[in-house]
Parts: sequence; structure tokens; C-alpha cells
Amino acid sequence: MFPDANSPDLILVHPTPEEKLKTWELSYQNWGKALSKSDYIGREKYLATVPLTAEGGISYWCLVDKNAEPNNRELYATCETIRKRALLSNNGAVSDVAVHAIGSVFCDPKYRGRKYASRMLTEVGQLLRTYQIDPKVTGRGQVAASILFSDIGKKYYANHGWLPFPSAHIAFQPRKSTSNDATPLKASDISELCALDVASLRKQLEQASDSKTHMALLPDYDTIQWHHLREDCMSRGIFGKAPEIKGAIIGEKGARVWAYWTRGYYGPIDNPESGNALHILRLVLESEVDSQENADKLKSILTFAQSEAEAWKMVDVQYWNPTKLITDLLHKTGLEYKEVDREEESITSLMWYGEGKGTTDEVEWVGNEKYGWC
Repeated sequence: MFPDANSPDLILVHPTPEEKLKTWELSYQNWGKALSKSDYIGREKYLATVPLTAEGGISYWCLVDKNAEPNNRELYATCETIRKRALLSNNGAVSDVAVHAIGSVFCDPKYRGRKYASRMLTEVGQLLRTYQIDPKVTGRGQVAASILFSDIGKKYYANHGWLPFPSAHIAFQPRKSTSNDATPLKASDISELCALDVASLRKQLEQASDSKTHMALLPDYDTIQWHHLREDCMSRGIFGKAPEIKGAIIGEKGARVWAYWTRGYYGPIDNPESGNALHILRLVLESEVDSQENADKLKSILTFAQSEAEAWKMVDVQYWNPTKLITDLLHKTGLEYKEVDREEESITSLMWYGEGKGTTDEVEWVGNEKYGWC
């Protein structure tokens, strides 16, 4: 006998460690196919301990019957949330806020079709409005929004309050490069560049003067590092080693172009249908000028990424939601690429907790790039 999804006996709680393990064992078939089950579970355990997620940075949720005992109750639907630092700008007035990112929304196949995930999402969406608010901690005095990245199209989550935002990318084919002027970025190089990027992003939002609210997730070191640590776990499981090259940089200080990337594994490495991709997490131009010099630098970064994609057996290189400047520079590079407007996978979606409805007419999501994904 299954409870009705609207039953007052169903509540949202944090799972026990044993219940988390049960969820990972079940969800392996959905998200772990590139790894063995033990490596997949090991990755999930490890990623709960890294700087972005430690000390309450990640929270786990499950919909259960309030009358059932922990470890002896049905988990009707589960998900997790990661707290992220963000900036809001209204007419140039910038504030530090929190945004909760929802991931790993899962329902055991035997419970699907009974609207348990819908009930859980309704509860989570409302709870996150005030979750972990702490006025004594910088950036924790307000939750601006919750976000998620839908792999089931735009309608389902929009009907639950998460409105779709631009979800396009450009794709480049892997291609071995024999020479390149760009310098590879190693893990030890990333922290300093992230700090410069965050400072520059804050200045950019201070200059915003239109009627929209501008929101940006911070591309800070903890965020970029999370992607790289996740990548390391998967690469070791697949190749027996972790990649040393985390991105590339070119140019003199003040006029540099750099990018961080990560290798995404979604299925068997030798199967083109797996969709394994090298994702550019963040692309930065210190001097945002539409010039041939910048185009040449961008070309060096992208051809470096293409070469890395070839070496690690990726299907393509992807960069999310390029700005007009990046698009104009791309035209000058002479590189071949494909423009993709995603309709089903990784749909960037936002539930707004501030004034207004949080539509694309009201909110400008600045830096809507892969680094925000979880």
C-alpha cells in the first residue's frame, strides 16, 4: 500500500548514513555508469568532505513516512543541495548572498508515477528560502534563489517553480595540437586566478545600471576545486590516474585569457553515445575587448582544450552560454564549432526568492557557465 503523495504523514527529513548509502546504491544505474559501483559510492562519500561541501555545505533530503523508524522506512524520493556563494546587484548596489543548488533528484523506480518527487520538490523549494540563513556570517544573511539543472526538459521543473534560463553551448571536436602558445594550468595555479576573477566579477556587477537584478554565482576556488576533485575521482577509476592539466592561460598580466575545464564522464569511455565531454568551467578575459589579439589568445585556449579532449577520449569540448563578446571573438578565430540550444539536458533553472517572479526579463544570470552546475 503506497501513501498518497499529499498525505500529511509524508515529511522531508535528512537521511541517516545508512539511508544515504541505500540511495547511492539505487542511483548508481542513473548516474554511475562510467564507474564501478564501489568507485561511484566512494566518490559520493568523498565529495561530501571537500571544502565546498564540508561543515554543512551539502545537505541530503528524503521524503519519508513520519511514523516509520529511521533505517527501517521507505525513501519515497531523495535529493541533495549544495550551498553556494553568490552576488546580487541592483542598480550597482552589490550584496553577498547564498544560493542553494539542487542535485541528484531521485525516485526509486518502484515509486515513480506517484508524484512523490513532486511533493519533495514542493517542500524543498519552500524550505530553502530560509535554509541556513545566518546574519552573522558574510553571504549568509539572505538566500537569493535556488537553482537546478534539469535533465528532463524544461516543463517539469518549471511547473514546480524553477524557471528555465538560457541553456545553450558551443561544441568543438577533439583535435590533437602539435604546438600551442598557451601555458597549462595545474591545480596549484587555480586559487590565485579564482580570487582575481571573483574581484573582477564584483566590479562588473557594481557597474550594472539597467533595471534588472543581476545575479552571479561566484567562480571561487572552492567551487572550481569541487569540479576538479570530482574529475580526479572519476579519472582514477577509469584511467588509473588523475589529469594534471586543469586549464590553460595565455598573455601578459592585465591582458590574459584563461580557462579552467573538467572532464565529464557519463558512460563507457569508448562509447561515443556516452556523451563524455570536456567542459570549460569558466572562461576569463582580463581585457574585454573585441580585438584580433584577444581572438588569437582565445583560439590558443580552445585548441589546447581540444587537444586535451582528444587525449582523454572526450566526445567534444563544450562551453556554456557564451557572451556576445566571446561569440564575436570566435568568429575571428577561424575555428569550427557547433551551436547547441539544449532542450532536454542540463537546463539551467531558477526559483527566485526575491521581489518579482524571477523571470529572464527581471533577472540577469551573469556567468551562467558550467562551474555553477552540480
